[in-house]
Amino acid sequence: MSKETYVPTLLKLFRQFGYEGVTLSKISQATGLGKASLYHHFPGGKAEMAEAALTHVNQWLETSILQILNGEEIPIAKFQSMCKEANYFFNEGQNSCLLAALVLAQSSDDLFHSQISLTFSRWIEAIAKVLITAGLDETLAKERGEDAMIAIQGALILSHGLRDFAPFQRIIKQLPQQLCRDIQS
Repeated sequence: MSKETYVPTLLKLFRQFGYEGVTLSKISQATGLGKASLYHHFPGGKAEMAEAALTHVNQWLETSILQILNGEEIPIAKFQSMCKEANYFFNEGQNSCLLAALVLAQSSDDLFHSQISLTFSRWIEAIAKVLITAGLDETLAKERGEDAMIAIQGALILSHGLRDFAPFQRIIKQLPQQLCRDIQS
């Protein structure tokens, strides 16, 4: 099997345990691969495995989120579709965000900071572009994009902390209208 076969499992592990909490033993048990086979597929070890999971997230962002935001629909429809995809990707709030899991640990933040920053920036800029095209001031549009990331990430953290996914669901439902306030559809 190719190494791409194991990326969804790696994503799940890094989301669940963070970079420091994922051990080769956990990876071996979850994938069914021995340590030698893991290094065959990922010669760079755990860092390469986390990189593969990050690449998977970036591919999702590109094909699911950015494609929607660059589409021809009206702004509210774009944001509704974006939130629907985010809801699916985060399993209605039950899946943690890999970016948050990696950025919160100093060792992995040092390894992946530029890629994490780029991912968040691309999503924020895509939201801002939709809002600017709809007539919103550039500064305010960027702030709303940042606020959207704060809302999604904060709702994920709060939902996990409370073990109640209603806050995430509420944010996902409200976010399109919040982003589109003061603009004409």
